[in-house]
Amino acid sequence: MLPFAVTELGLLEGYQSQSKRVMSSIYRTLLTLLIAAGACSYLPVYAKKISPPPIVTPAEWGSNPHPIPDDKKQIPQWITIHHAGELWHYGEDPAEFVRRMQIWGQNRPKLEKPPRDTYWPDLPYHFLIAPDGRIFQGRPVTYEPESNTKYPLNGNIGVEMMGDFNVQRPSMEQLSACVALTAWLLQEHKIAVDKVRTHQDVAPGQTDCPGKDFYRYIKDGQFKLWVLRAKKGQKLNIVEGDALPDGPTKSINDPSTAKVPAPPAPLMPNSTPNLDLPKATPPTALQDSNSVTSPTSKP
Repeated sequence: MLPFAVTELGLLEGYQSQSKRVMSSIYRTLLTLLIAAGACSYLPVYAKKISPPPIVTPAEWGSNPHPIPDDKKQIPQWITIHHAGELWHYGEDPAEFVRRMQIWGQNRPKLEKPPRDTYWPDLPYHFLIAPDGRIFQGRPVTYEPESNTKYPLNGNIGVEMMGDFNVQRPSMEQLSACVALTAWLLQEHKIAVDKVRTHQDVAPGQTDCPGKDFYRYIKDGQFKLWVLRAKKGQKLNIVEGDALPDGPTKSINDPSTAKVPAPPAPLMPNSTPNLDLPKATPPTALQDSNSVTSPTSKP
């Protein structure tokens, strides 16, 4: 009986050893799956990329840039927001405003006194936002902006909103467009939201740009919250704040801000009006003329 018992015991031990190997393999597989599942829970979830807002290209608005020197090239690291600092009149043409700003910059050595007589080959800003919310593309973001104030320009994307927000309020269309544009620029250039600032933040004591009725949204953090939501593709609920006690009350889109045409000069007795007047010179033809009217903006 002993040999049989020994043989039976050996078989039993063999089965147990094989069973342990199988169970060990199962445990290892389960452990691997559990670790993988746990690791997946810590993987970052990437939001879907947001699309760029509609942008009026330089070709569409009639740009005529001059070459920008290579030493002005940059890698964008900041987004700096401005206002034009010039009162906007209801009914003005934003494309005309942009063209004239470009022409003025190219003619500054002839038109301005030092230190504002520096030559700007293209628009000082990279993007300009009209009261109706249209975004106009300015100089390429691969070149630093221009400014009449002193601060490090290299690395800045300049975004300007037309109007003077010390005396008029930005429109809801402008606010929405500025939020959408800023969110998209952050995404495209991998810039953190804490790198969004305004002109007066970077040039303190030199300017109050972008005006009190926009700066309020920077100061209370609301603008950056809107931008973060837009960057995540979330639905926005941009609400205009109440008028500030010492701030403007009329929107930039208020029809009452329209320019009142000057009355015609009275005719002299027995005179007849001169009906053979020359036509106005198109803005694009003025680029080499000293008659360019410079905007009063302070980039």
